[in-house]
Amino acid sequence: MKITKEIEIEELVSILPDSVTYLMEQGIRCLRCGEPIWGTLENAAEEKGFSEEEIQKFVDELNNMYENQ
Repeated sequence: MKITKEIEIEELVSILPDSVTYLMEQGIRCLRCGEPIWGTLENAAEEKGFSEEEIQKFVDELNNMYENQ
């Protein structure tokens, strides 16, 4: 599987649980009160003001994490 910026947060967390910690370290909270935030990785990153280049960096790093889990 290849992670893209269009991946739903719920699916990302399901296939790569460590993504929660990674995203929180980047300033993107994908869980609130134990419930996942719906929407795509791109939506979540844009809401925090990240650029397309930064979002692509997240995608690349998450794919690397996924491949090495």
